[in-house]
Amino acid sequence: MSNAKNEIVTLENRAEQLASKIEVLVSEARKKVASVANTAQVYTYYEIGRYIIEDEQGGKVRAEYGKGVLKRVSERLTERLGKGWSEENLRLMRKFYTLYSHRQSPINKIQTSGLEIQSPKIQTSGSEISQSADNRNHGVRNYQFVLPWAHYLILTHVSDPDARSFYEIEAFKQQWSKRQLQRQIGSGLYERLALSRDKDEVMRLATEGQVVEKPSDILKDPVVLEFIGLKPDASYSESDLESAIISRLQEFLLEMGKGFLFEARQKRFTFEERHFYVDLVLYNRLLQCYVLVDLKMDDLTHQDLGQMQMYVNYYDRFVKADFEKPTIGILLCERKNDALVELTLPQDANIYAQQYALCLPDKEVLRGKLIEWLEEFRKEDRL
Repeated sequence: MSNAKNEIVTLENRAEQLASKIEVLVSEARKKVASVANTAQVYTYYEIGRYIIEDEQGGKVRAEYGKGVLKRVSERLTERLGKGWSEENLRLMRKFYTLYSHRQSPINKIQTSGLEIQSPKIQTSGSEISQSADNRNHGVRNYQFVLPWAHYLILTHVSDPDARSFYEIEAFKQQWSKRQLQRQIGSGLYERLALSRDKDEVMRLATEGQVVEKPSDILKDPVVLEFIGLKPDASYSESDLESAIISRLQEFLLEMGKGFLFEARQKRFTFEERHFYVDLVLYNRLLQCYVLVDLKMDDLTHQDLGQMQMYVNYYDRFVKADFEKPTIGILLCERKNDALVELTLPQDANIYAQQYALCLPDKEVLRGKLIEWLEEFRKEDRL
């Protein structure tokens, strides 16, 4: 009886192992099929946009007549192919082609981190359209589409070509969902990062995305925390702010930037029989260093800066490993005084004061600041 039971258990185990292997194989195959289908959809819509542009240019029709053509095309396609071919959608495909047909793809220049890029061939009018370097007739050869159509629809609403390129790179490298992409654009991530950098680094954002090589690369102005649910005009404490951040930790780490991992909140360490508490202890795997975050409600003081300097010194001397880089300290405050920070801290201090905001910033205000800032650089170059 015992042998029979053992045989049944063995059969069950073998069946489970085989079923698990098949399940993984099928799941991976489905992902690849979905990826190829998504990429093929983008290239197809790009080509449809090209057809529309060529028809307009070839026919040299009046604008009113052109609208009539597109409306009739929409009716025919809807009748033959079903939903999804409204006049509005055809216009979006036209806009998509217009925006991307004359630009070099930034994806060709960046590190793909092992992510597979599909380059399907699309059959159209008896000829194959691919992404090969030899395809010089369709404008496709310069652009490598790596995002789903839903992402490119969002990107078509970004008017600044450099910002659009930055968001495309980051959405690909960080595998942002559609919702995450919308949120990053809505929060003015590109403008906030650009305002924290010099001129050459701003240009680099558009061609390489956010490259994290030194502590200042993780800074943005301001840090936007609208997702934690606290109202700007409401009364709340530092403890309330900390708890709200912890409850939305995934969003907080995404907002902080690339490579952040969470280690602890209210991390205690003891020095000369006194207990000290760091509000949030993070780790950045790209910089290979600890990042200590203290939350401040009131105006930043020199005592706050001195306390953070002590925290950083402690971690550098007693916590970090030899292979790790120096600890970074960030004071996340409602208001900061740059002159006070500069006067209090030595020039080589690895400590930064960053303002936070509880609502999405006005993108036009951010864009205006960036334009003014870049114009100042241009004036300096002309001198």
